[in-house]
Amino acid sequence: MSGGKVEKILSFLEKHYPEARIILNYNTPFQLLVATILAAQCTDERVNRVTETFFARYPSPEKLDESPLEEIEGAVKPTGFYRQKAKTLKAVSRALIERHGGEVPDRMEALTDLPGVGRKTASIVLGECFGQDTLPVDTHVLRVSRRLGLAMSKNADKVEEELSSIVPEGKRWKFALTLGWHGRTVCTARSPKCSVCGLEEMCPKIGVKGDKKG
Repeated sequence: MSGGKVEKILSFLEKHYPEARIILNYNTPFQLLVATILAAQCTDERVNRVTETFFARYPSPEKLDESPLEEIEGAVKPTGFYRQKAKTLKAVSRALIERHGGEVPDRMEALTDLPGVGRKTASIVLGECFGQDTLPVDTHVLRVSRRLGLAMSKNADKVEEELSSIVPEGKRWKFALTLGWHGRTVCTARSPKCSVCGLEEMCPKIGVKGDKKG
């Protein structure tokens, strides 16, 4: 992978997606951690509808920890896989209380040591709430980076390693946000809009089966 191609991609993404941001609504690191856990196999938009009332009802790890599991299951049911998610939220809340005084830690190792918290979730919290230059690999980053030939693995953690080796330090968080935004708006999963994509000339279109205008 040539450094010139990576720089061109970075420049394009930064220029065309200045509005790129985390779509999940939150006010505290704990809320973003919860929302990201709920977003597994669920759209961010649906999670936002659920957390609008969920955060008012469960504003802290302490409140979640003391609440009945069945009650939490009912609250998160619209996000899917609700039994496992409710169990994870209670376990995470207990771990935060016991290990970190109820606060969300600002270290990768401490976050990924929490029950059910992987590198993607930890990277989102660290990048968004603590200003760290992480590179979270969600489904959009995974898909678009492969189509562009930037990373070939299908494993998110390995893709993070591949991308971190070619994206300069200081630009990784912004890269993840903007590449993800490109995936949401242009390089979509089922019908990528290759003909209107500003990256088409340098894209090998790996795995792309169709091209849709506009």
